[in-house]
Amino acid sequence: MFEIILLAPVAQVETLSDALDALDALSVSVEDADAHTPAEQALFGEPGMPPPKAGWERSRIVALFATDSLAREAANLLQMQDFFAGCQLVAIQMVPEQDWVRLTQSQFTPVEITPEFWIVPTWHEPPAQAKQVIRLDPGLAFGTGTHPTTRMCLRWIAGQGVAGKPLGRVLDYGCGSGILAIGAAKFAAQEIDAVDIDEAAVESTRANAQANHVQLQTGQPDKAVGLYQTVLANILATPLRVLAPLLCAHVQAGGNLVLAGILDRQADELKAAYLPYCQLEVHDAQEGWILMTAQF
Repeated sequence: MFEIILLAPVAQVETLSDALDALDALSVSVEDADAHTPAEQALFGEPGMPPPKAGWERSRIVALFATDSLAREAANLLQMQDFFAGCQLVAIQMVPEQDWVRLTQSQFTPVEITPEFWIVPTWHEPPAQAKQVIRLDPGLAFGTGTHPTTRMCLRWIAGQGVAGKPLGRVLDYGCGSGILAIGAAKFAAQEIDAVDIDEAAVESTRANAQANHVQLQTGQPDKAVGLYQTVLANILATPLRVLAPLLCAHVQAGGNLVLAGILDRQADELKAAYLPYCQLEVHDAQEGWILMTAQF
């Protein structure tokens, strides 16, 4: 296979991508041309909210074609169009054959939560110092342990266990892969409900729980019933604001609310949204993300 690499300003990205698709590109990807430089731009968006920017000022577009001739024909046709003004053809090159399964696996190595608590893909052996292990491979549902929000939640769970504070009955709201619910089970939670609006996430949670030999109750959010000692929600700030009354209504007296998926600049708006119900505080921070908790 062969790839075309282009540089384009933000205004041209969508048009170029559509044109490449019409020219039978097998795939088209767009990334920040200034990634890993001082000019790199971070774009964060949330469901239901407009993105802060339409895209990067300079984008790198990579289109994959089945043959060299198709790639060159597409590049020639693009350069003849008026909309190509301001764009640049960087390269047309062969993509070396690779073992994509092995390559993907190489990108997922054991993740340390604490020195004794690790997330380990099934193709790796657990580290010698690991006393608690979650076996988890990347899948369709969010939550492999590599994201700071997931690691902070799991670190909080482990901290409760180390401190001898019981997790009690646990609700994992928006469970994704089920990683937080499984982590709670590893630290002796009594009863765990893991719920998500996405049926694929529910199925993923069931499979991952079985692979880790833990017992969970899974289902849609209406399966969350009654009060819980621990309520976990690693989603995003906008749905967390909307869910404030629902989540808080599930926390029993003396229980804990643990929220993640929040950028550090969103701390004050989350505190304000939850103030009628509890006093949220920042418990942990990592790579621009924060973990917020409250005790009832």
